[in-house]
Amino acid sequence: MTKIDQLSVNAIRILAADTIQKAKSGHPGAPLGTAPMMYELYTHELNHNPQDPKWENRDRFILSGGHGSAGLYSLLHLFGYKISMDDLKNFRQLDSLTPGHPEYGHTDGVECTTGPLGSGLSAAVGMAIAEAYLAEKFNRPGFPIVDHNTYVEVGDGDLMEGISQEALSLAGTLKLDKMIILYDSNDITIEGDTHPTFGEDVNRRMEALGFNTWFIEDGNDQDVIRQAIEEAKADHEKPSFITVKTRIGYGSPKEGLASSHGEPLGVENVAALKKNLGWDEDKFFYVPEEVYANFKEQAQRGAQAQAQWEEMYAQYKEQYPEVEAAYRAMFVKEPTADKIEALDLFAPVEKAEATRVSSGRILNKLKDVMPNLIGGSADLGPSNKTIMEGEDFFTAENRNGRNIHFGVRELAMAGICNGLALAGLRPYAGTFFVFSDYSKPMARLAALMNLPVVYVYTHDSIGVGEDGPTHEPIEHLASYRSLPNIVVFRPADAVETAAGWTLALDRTEGPTALILTRQNVEQIPTSSKEALKGAYIVKDSKNETPEAIFIASGSEVAPTLQAAAVLEEEGVDVRVVSMPSMELFEMQSEEYRESILPRSVRNRVSVEASKDFGWGRYVGIDGDMVGMKSFGASAPSSQLFEYFGFTKENIAQTMRNVIARNR
Repeated sequence: MTKIDQLSVNAIRILAADTIQKAKSGHPGAPLGTAPMMYELYTHELNHNPQDPKWENRDRFILSGGHGSAGLYSLLHLFGYKISMDDLKNFRQLDSLTPGHPEYGHTDGVECTTGPLGSGLSAAVGMAIAEAYLAEKFNRPGFPIVDHNTYVEVGDGDLMEGISQEALSLAGTLKLDKMIILYDSNDITIEGDTHPTFGEDVNRRMEALGFNTWFIEDGNDQDVIRQAIEEAKADHEKPSFITVKTRIGYGSPKEGLASSHGEPLGVENVAALKKNLGWDEDKFFYVPEEVYANFKEQAQRGAQAQAQWEEMYAQYKEQYPEVEAAYRAMFVKEPTADKIEALDLFAPVEKAEATRVSSGRILNKLKDVMPNLIGGSADLGPSNKTIMEGEDFFTAENRNGRNIHFGVRELAMAGICNGLALAGLRPYAGTFFVFSDYSKPMARLAALMNLPVVYVYTHDSIGVGEDGPTHEPIEHLASYRSLPNIVVFRPADAVETAAGWTLALDRTEGPTALILTRQNVEQIPTSSKEALKGAYIVKDSKNETPEAIFIASGSEVAPTLQAAAVLEEEGVDVRVVSMPSMELFEMQSEEYRESILPRSVRNRVSVEASKDFGWGRYVGIDGDMVGMKSFGASAPSSQLFEYFGFTKENIAQTMRNVIARNR
């Protein structure tokens, strides 16, 4: 290590310590321990250009242990990314560019929102899959236009989380050779030494999962770190895992202590750190000019790499114009309206059909106009109807597949789809709705990052039937509807399912959850594209203002229409509203919402085979709800719908009771 290298590493450490101390909040331990590893990666191994952070063939780096953000921000600042010294001084403050954990789309140079441990690791797997898929599809001899590595830094906590085992198992099985993991192994968590809870030989575990492994005893030895990374880059058979033993809180009086993990060092300890590292104790947020000059010089390597790539790409475009056009099409986020129109997705279906079946048929039409659709299911493809027919599966032997076997890994599947979306593709993920609980933390991150991931959640209610209450989602609709920036869409029939998929692919700034039935449902004669407004009238009243309004979603729209017919025979003027998406309805104008649900109509009943939490906003204190008050049961689905009251008789009687109360 040269003198300027050591000075630059210490600049990262000191900036991180000052940043956290000024905020009086943060995690100094990891940045102090990992600074040499991060410096080595960014200066000598990572292809990146601070002047163009979105250069498409850049190497990707994800800080999975996002609590170490102060170190990353300091490094990015020194390299000339759009993070100023004032931004560092505003660490963890409202509206700053330097939030407590890295946020994609908010801070220059951040590739993925991280914080929940293990999440960045699963996203990195998705990025590595995308790189391998695109390279196989579009590279030509002499033109490796897609040729980059995905790096991810993890800590002890990342590797304890269950998502890491899910993601690493798949990465090893798929032999994602351009995925390189740097493991910050410091044997410390918030509660102290890791040995009581984390005693396995991690490298042997990684070898069993199909990784090449390295062990670096001294985390300050940049030469050995560089050699290991270069050996990992040269291997084209397996993903790589590099254990780097570090000292948490390195250089400070709290070195090796758990207290350095999640709290500022303290004024006196920061001063001691500076003294130990040969820094001026009286200077804050200070960087020597020769350090800035060094980082500026190192940044030129990435700029030159980009210039060389752009020159090669221009030749590629000239020599392979059709292939290049197809490559560009992979990053178009939504299909054009004329392409959708040509597919005739909204053609009515004559017979009863499960909406999961409708979804599968629609998906297999959409794949032909959306070449960047990629995805699969957590081992439930035949049930979820998420297999693209005529398309290969992505495997270690075949990188050209658009279908993905995720295995029984719902949480990692959702995290991997985040990585695929971050790489510019349009991913979808399928499982039974009851298992959406496993995937929800990563769906939440997709919503935070504005990623257009599509979740295909089937077997959506007590209609699951004989599998019983363990497999019957009751509270899940309310749970997903509570997430900001996600649209939940529960269609009533094939036409509404087409609307759901149209919405999902038009939506480019957040995820969509399609909630689909296992059982066949009747086709609603009046269903239409109006479903794209979230709620619309499928059976109107005779008068402009109805006496009573039913609001239903999904498979409960059909029995609700039957209940309305019963009441009409009794002289009740009833309107039936299908509401596949509360979120979409709330996006409509006040005028439209009033036209569907007039405030003057107090007689309202909602009908949905799930926990009724959330429906109160639409039925009000004068209305009522036909919903689930308990878990489900094991029996044929037809018996369960009757047992739990989703019959025309009970729905009609509920409305009679409401009308009687409100007289």
